Amino acid sequence: MAACPHVASAGINVPAPTAQIYKDECSFCYDSPDNEGGLDVCLTCFVGGCTDPERYHNIQHSNKTGHPLALNIKRVKKPKIVRDGEEPPQKITKIAIVPEKDEDLYEYFTAVKCHECGSEVDKSIPRVVDAIMTSLSASRQSEIKAWEEEIVSCDHIRNLVQDQEKIVSAENAHCANCDLNENLWLCLVCGNLGCGRQQYGGAGGNGHGLAHFEATGHGVACKLGTITPEGTADIYCYHCNEERSDEDLGVHLARFGIKVENQVKSIKSLTELSLEQNQNFNFNMYTEDGKSFEPLFGPGYTGFKNLGNRYYPVDQDHLLECNQEPGKCLQCQLAKVADGLLSGRYSAPIESDGGEIQGQDGIAPGMFKALIGRGHPEFSTMRQQDSFEFFQHLVKIISQSERISSQDPTKTFEFSNEQRLQCNECKKVRYSHDKTTALSIVVPARKKSSTGEEDKYESVTFEECMSIYVAEETLPYNCPSCQKNTTASKTNRFATFPEVLVINMRRFAYQNWVPRKLGMTFEDYVNLGHLNNPVPIVFPNGKVDLERYRGHGQQPNEELLPEDALVGAGQATGPTFDETALEQLQMMGFPLVRCQKALLATGNQGSEVAMDWLIQHMEDPDIDTPISFGGSDQPSASPEQIAQLADMGFSEKQAKKALKETGGSMERAVEWLFSHMDEPVEDETETTEPSTSGDSKALAGDVTKQGHYELASFISHKGPSVHCGHYVSHIRRNGQWVLFNDNKVVVDPTAPVGDAYMYIFKRE
Repeated sequence: MAACPHVASAGINVPAPTAQIYKDECSFCYDSPDNEGGLDVCLTCFVGGCTDPERYHNIQHSNKTGHPLALNIKRVKKPKIVRDGEEPPQKITKIAIVPEKDEDLYEYFTAVKCHECGSEVDKSIPRVVDAIMTSLSASRQSEIKAWEEEIVSCDHIRNLVQDQEKIVSAENAHCANCDLNENLWLCLVCGNLGCGRQQYGGAGGNGHGLAHFEATGHGVACKLGTITPEGTADIYCYHCNEERSDEDLGVHLARFGIKVENQVKSIKSLTELSLEQNQNFNFNMYTEDGKSFEPLFGPGYTGFKNLGNRYYPVDQDHLLECNQEPGKCLQCQLAKVADGLLSGRYSAPIESDGGEIQGQDGIAPGMFKALIGRGHPEFSTMRQQDSFEFFQHLVKIISQSERISSQDPTKTFEFSNEQRLQCNECKKVRYSHDKTTALSIVVPARKKSSTGEEDKYESVTFEECMSIYVAEETLPYNCPSCQKNTTASKTNRFATFPEVLVINMRRFAYQNWVPRKLGMTFEDYVNLGHLNNPVPIVFPNGKVDLERYRGHGQQPNEELLPEDALVGAGQATGPTFDETALEQLQMMGFPLVRCQKALLATGNQGSEVAMDWLIQHMEDPDIDTPISFGGSDQPSASPEQIAQLADMGFSEKQAKKALKETGGSMERAVEWLFSHMDEPVEDETETTEPSTSGDSKALAGDVTKQGHYELASFISHKGPSVHCGHYVSHIRRNGQWVLFNDNKVVVDPTAPVGDAYMYIFKRE
């Protein structure tokens, strides 16, 4: 075979250990080495390209970049071999995915080829091929990094003071308060043995270990049966309410006659149980009579493997012109996800050896998730995350990317909220409008007088939840018209309606600073495996009419409040704060400056929304930096900050205004801009007449469209807490509810509409 002339000129180098190698799937679609023809990996930049004859993303990439050489990878799954005498897995010390040995799962076939001359290249570059085949793929690197969550120590353990020595025998041991001899926790202060709480996986418990802490204040305990000769074990700090590690465990256990070098781990740890539940959570996929749900396949019925039409069909011009790395281009990845979901290519039935249908492959949007979550403290990890927060984050990211485009798909979610404020002394009013992309509504939780575990909360109607959203609220008010410290009445209404309305039903509440799900006791929260029954919401049959919740602006008999003063007393200049929310946040123990920053960043949407923001930004380096409200000490916006905001499509005036309003914080400036995008910005030197209409900025949404909707889909959370569980979605198609549970897609005749966390309504 003649040597390919492009080998010497292609700039082929052995990839570094940290190189991003896209060998698991095509960078532009979800074809993989399992597909006929395999996958081509560019030997210059390591981008993956499919060999499908209708797409040829491999050749497209080669033609666009001028990279001729590629490694073709094909793989065939091996029959599963069960080996006798395999050792049990080691204790997990951090939540992490251990890379599987692909050589045990697949047989690989490789060949180097040249797209320029069409020839197969002789094995003249074996070091490059070997490095690619033995390296971790880009998706696996991202997955491992995201999953890692170290279990760390705390001051309660580092400063542990133990009582006098005593001998504790694990043989025939049982709880000091009951007869349980399993799930036993050793108090590392005094040596008391107390049973734990009920745990996922079947371990019983009456909570006597927790009772011992509450009675004595001894807050550090070690779970018997999890101790290893290496000096690791399940350690729980009741003060922190977290699993911890103990670097001096050997010393602490020796106090009670336990030598770690003689111990043998005999039961699963809490981390193993929690990780097992997160990865293997099984949503009910059967009818009441035990029959499995009907699986669905084809376009529109593609599932996501667990980990908008604007981007479909794929914009081929963009793929050819894009000069970014595909894994770092939002439009490329959105198009890839849309194609994966809507083309039907990855929604074909998989048959077992016996001919039974076992579901479908679905798609695993690892590149997309890594891109969307990049730099975010939560979404860059693999921890349990909030679907509503992710929706808001995704909308913001897409909106930022498409700001200059006239085809921004997030516009379909936008609408305006009308806030009416009336002084209860002089009766004058003020109207303001805020653009938003979703509603977040409280679900009232009322316990029944006599209940069983299966039905302990009264059901509520959707109308009742909406009534809470529009209900009148009374707050302290310093009226700029009558010059009195009095009260004001505030109400919220729809000013416009979106094409697609997203409503988040707030089923999570904070108890002692710990988020928990409504419909479960605190004991349910801390007990793994006890699935809660959420407060059921009763929806109206058929259409949903929201016109009754529409606001109508200033009425003929209403006089407007002046705009030259703030809601808060004692401030001459600066941003406006919701005084009630500010007071509520301070009563929770947050410092004033943090409360103000949270309200600024969230557009004064109330204390609960601001508190959620605070929880996410507690570690911000400037969280306690005082806010400057104007005057000579007002920091000027740096050219670098203005340039960064300009790159997002904002004008210099908007950038300066946002940085001024947020004390020079770039992150909060971006959030402020996207919540005030339609607000006019004047030059600092210009003088303008104060607004008297309260409606000077254009409204998001269409004022001519009615609020008549149909429920199109909903997302449900199944699991014991906000930290552990599983999200599934239901979509109404062809008159029936279709359940998307990871990559399992089935007809669900008993769709739990009333138990959802997010509802998506589509206008008629």
